Amino acid sequence: MTATVIDIGTLIISSPETCGNRPRIAGTRITVGRIATLWKQGLNAEAIQNEYPHIELAKIYAALAYYHANREEIEQLLAQDQTDYQRYSQLYSQSPGSHS
Repeated sequence: MTATVIDIGTLIISSPETCGNRPRIAGTRITVGRIATLWKQGLNAEAIQNEYPHIELAKIYAALAYYHANREEIEQLLAQDQTDYQRYSQLYSQSPGSHS
Protein backbone atom coordinates (compact mmCIF):
# COMPACT_ATOMS: atom_id res chain seq x y z
CA MET A 1 0.00 0.00 0.00
CA THR A 2 1.50 3.31 -1.05
CA ALA A 3 0.68 6.61 0.52
CA THR A 4 -0.38 9.56 -1.58
CA VAL A 5 2.23 12.29 -1.39
CA ILE A 6 0.95 15.84 -1.49
CA ASP A 7 3.14 18.66 -2.77
CA ILE A 8 2.58 21.21 -0.01
CA GLY A 9 3.41 23.96 -2.48
CA THR A 10 -0.01 23.39 -4.01
CA LEU A 11 -1.94 24.01 -0.79
CA ILE A 12 -1.59 27.81 -0.84
CA ILE A 13 -2.35 29.70 -4.03
CA SER A 14 -3.07 33.21 -5.22
CA SER A 15 -4.84 34.44 -8.31
CA PRO A 16 -5.76 37.96 -9.43
CA GLU A 17 -9.42 37.09 -9.91
CA THR A 18 -9.94 35.69 -6.40
CA CYS A 19 -9.41 37.50 -3.09
CA GLY A 20 -7.45 40.28 -4.77
CA ASN A 21 -4.48 38.01 -5.49
CA ARG A 22 -3.92 37.45 -1.78
CA PRO A 23 -2.50 34.09 -0.72
CA ARG A 24 -5.33 31.72 0.15
CA ILE A 25 -6.00 28.09 0.87
CA ALA A 26 -6.42 26.23 -2.43
CA GLY A 27 -10.03 25.43 -3.24
CA THR A 28 -11.36 28.10 -0.87
CA ARG A 29 -11.66 31.84 -0.48
CA ILE A 30 -10.08 31.67 2.99
CA THR A 31 -6.95 33.81 2.95
CA VAL A 32 -3.73 33.13 4.79
CA GLY A 33 -4.37 36.46 6.51
CA ARG A 34 -7.67 35.18 7.91
CA ILE A 35 -6.01 32.05 9.28
CA ALA A 36 -3.14 34.15 10.70
CA THR A 37 -5.62 36.48 12.39
CA LEU A 38 -7.35 33.58 14.11
CA TRP A 39 -3.98 32.17 15.18
CA LYS A 40 -2.95 35.58 16.58
CA GLN A 41 -6.22 35.63 18.54
CA GLY A 42 -5.05 32.47 20.29
CA LEU A 43 -6.63 29.69 18.26
CA ASN A 44 -4.47 26.71 17.39
CA ALA A 45 -4.77 24.86 14.09
CA GLU A 46 -7.33 22.40 15.44
CA ALA A 47 -9.51 25.22 16.82
CA ILE A 48 -9.28 27.00 13.47
CA GLN A 49 -10.44 23.81 11.78
CA ASN A 50 -13.44 23.80 14.12
CA GLU A 51 -14.31 27.22 12.66
CA TYR A 52 -13.82 25.91 9.10
CA PRO A 53 -14.55 22.16 9.25
CA HIS A 54 -14.53 21.85 5.45
CA ILE A 55 -10.80 22.71 5.37
CA GLU A 56 -8.33 19.89 5.91
CA LEU A 57 -6.01 20.34 8.87
CA ALA A 58 -2.96 20.05 6.60
CA LYS A 59 -4.16 23.11 4.66
CA ILE A 60 -4.54 25.10 7.86
CA TYR A 61 -1.00 24.18 8.87
CA ALA A 62 0.16 25.13 5.36
CA ALA A 63 -1.47 28.55 5.78
CA LEU A 64 0.23 29.00 9.14
CA ALA A 65 3.58 27.94 7.68
CA TYR A 66 3.09 30.40 4.81
CA TYR A 67 2.29 33.15 7.31
CA HIS A 68 5.41 32.46 9.37
CA ALA A 69 7.62 32.25 6.26
CA ASN A 70 6.12 35.47 4.82
CA ARG A 71 5.11 37.34 7.95
CA GLU A 72 6.05 40.82 6.70
CA GLU A 73 3.96 40.42 3.53
CA ILE A 74 0.92 39.09 5.38
CA GLU A 75 1.15 41.74 8.12
CA GLN A 76 1.23 44.44 5.44
CA LEU A 77 -1.89 42.97 3.83
CA LEU A 78 -3.64 42.81 7.21
CA ALA A 79 -2.68 46.42 7.96
CA GLN A 80 -4.06 47.48 4.58
CA ASP A 81 -7.30 45.61 5.32
CA GLN A 82 -7.59 47.47 8.63
CA THR A 83 -6.96 50.83 6.96
CA ASP A 84 -9.55 50.07 4.28
CA TYR A 85 -12.07 48.95 6.89
CA GLN A 86 -11.63 52.14 8.91
CA ARG A 87 -11.90 54.34 5.82
CA TYR A 88 -15.06 52.63 4.56
CA SER A 89 -16.56 52.48 8.03
CA GLN A 90 -16.10 56.22 8.44
CA LEU A 91 -17.39 56.93 4.94
CA TYR A 92 -20.54 54.86 5.32
CA SER A 93 -21.30 55.94 8.89
CA GLN A 94 -21.82 59.53 7.75
CA SER A 95 -25.35 60.77 7.33
CA PRO A 96 -27.13 59.88 4.06
CA GLY A 97 -26.16 62.07 1.15
CA SER A 98 -23.04 63.47 2.82
CA HIS A 99 -20.56 61.08 1.17
CA SER A 100 -20.81 62.18 -2.43
